[in-house]
Amino acid sequence: MPFSVVPAGARGAACGVYVHASGADPPRRSDANERIADEALHEEQDTDTMIAMPGQAIASSALYMRGHGSYIDPAHEEIVSLLSGSVDRVNKLISVRPVRTRYRPEVGDLVVGRITEVQSRRWKVDIGSKTDASLQLSSINLPGGVQRKKLESDELQMRAFFQEGDLLVAEVQSLFQDGSVGLHTRSLRYGKLRNGVLVVVPPVLIRRHKSHFLTLEHLQGGAVDLVLGLNGLVWVAKHIPFDVAKAEGEGENVEVGPAGRGVAMDIDGVYSDVNELIAPSTRAAISRVCFVLAILAHYSLPITAVAVEQGCALAEKHDALDMTSAQGLKLAAQIAIALQ
Repeated sequence: MPFSVVPAGARGAACGVYVHASGADPPRRSDANERIADEALHEEQDTDTMIAMPGQAIASSALYMRGHGSYIDPAHEEIVSLLSGSVDRVNKLISVRPVRTRYRPEVGDLVVGRITEVQSRRWKVDIGSKTDASLQLSSINLPGGVQRKKLESDELQMRAFFQEGDLLVAEVQSLFQDGSVGLHTRSLRYGKLRNGVLVVVPPVLIRRHKSHFLTLEHLQGGAVDLVLGLNGLVWVAKHIPFDVAKAEGEGENVEVGPAGRGVAMDIDGVYSDVNELIAPSTRAAISRVCFVLAILAHYSLPITAVAVEQGCALAEKHDALDMTSAQGLKLAAQIAIALQ
């Protein structure tokens, strides 16, 4: 199944990768699948619905240019697909995007990652891309929201902020020519993740939202927070009300702590590793959301807030939430059909 639920403390995440051996011959042109008509390709607005198979002719090389995932067959003067995936057309450029691939970060993407190494003034973060991302010490918020230059004392206690194995949510700040990625957590909503479970799904199923911090309020058992990482990592956790004034240290109980001025709860909890006590009803709601995410990933359905809410509403009517059982698989198929 193209998903996995990672328990607390587990390392690494499965990621589907398309591998093409260097120097290998491309797939031969096949007549088993008909060529996509040039008129249909020109008139089609949403090319994500157009699927090409390896060796299938896509378009005439006289009318379109070849892009990634395709090659030109000189004998027939056609653009032929190298892999199985959706056809992308940008003006006259034709490319094929594989169904499952590694995450390609873009500036501004919200990602969920895991700390893999603590280095000098930076952390290495696994976000499921080709290389580990880098989180600089200067790109994080200090506890309490204090604004000052990072000192040597901060560098000496870097593991007090993040250590190996910690999960965090961050934003892609910069991309470099060598393929490396720079992250930052300079936001009140970014930082270490607690009180939840990590679900790994194919990144192509995550749809872009106006905000990737979602709260599912109308669930049986209580509200659940959802963080949709564009790299295919979804964080499902107990709902915690977000108070900007409290997070910025503007509440009534402002005091001075070891990391600066702020609210005591924020100073002690922003980089805490201790999970809160979660009620059984909330645990059941979190498990139900994970079950729906597994269904969407298994049937390759887009993961959106509406789809998750509708799936949870259908799952609440049943008790079987195990996709390894026959009853659970039957329920999963029914929910998938209803969400299509």
